[in-house]
Amino acid sequence: MAIRNIVKDGDSILLKKCRPVEKFNEKLWVLLDDMAETMHAANGVGLAGPQVGLLRRVVVIDVGEGVIELINPKIVAYSGEQDGPEGCLSFPGEYGMVKRPNYVKVRAQDRNGKEFEIDGRELLARAFCHELDHLDGVVFTSRVSRMLGADEL
Repeated sequence: MAIRNIVKDGDSILLKKCRPVEKFNEKLWVLLDDMAETMHAANGVGLAGPQVGLLRRVVVIDVGEGVIELINPKIVAYSGEQDGPEGCLSFPGEYGMVKRPNYVKVRAQDRNGKEFEIDGRELLARAFCHELDHLDGVVFTSRVSRMLGADEL
C-alpha cells in the first residue's frame, strides 16, 4: 500500500465527471487499498477517485466503523434533511454549512464486481453524498450555504 497525493482545489480534475470502473482486478484492489491508507493518513472520512487524480467511479469512506468501498455507486433512495458543517481533503482548512439528506441508500459494486446496497444515516449519509458528488465533478463549496470560520467549528 502507498499514500497517494491528494489533488487540491484549483485542479480541473475535481470538476470532471468520472468514468465507470469496468475491470475488477488487482490494479483496482491496489487503488482501493491506497485510497483507504491515504484517507486515514489525512484524517479524512472519505476519498473519491478524482481526489487522487483518477477519473474513475471509486470511493472509500470510513466514519469510524471500518472502510466502505464503493465502485460505480449510485444513490437509489434518500429522505429527510440535515444541515451541517463539511470539509474536504481537497480543500484543506475550508469548511461550510451544507444541506444533505439525513438518510441515503446507495447501490454499488464491491472490489470483486458484486452488486450490493448499503444504507447510511447522518454522518454516513453526508459522506455518501459528498463523495458521490466528487464522481460527478461537484465539490462541496458549490453546495455551501455559508462558509465557516475557524471559531465556528
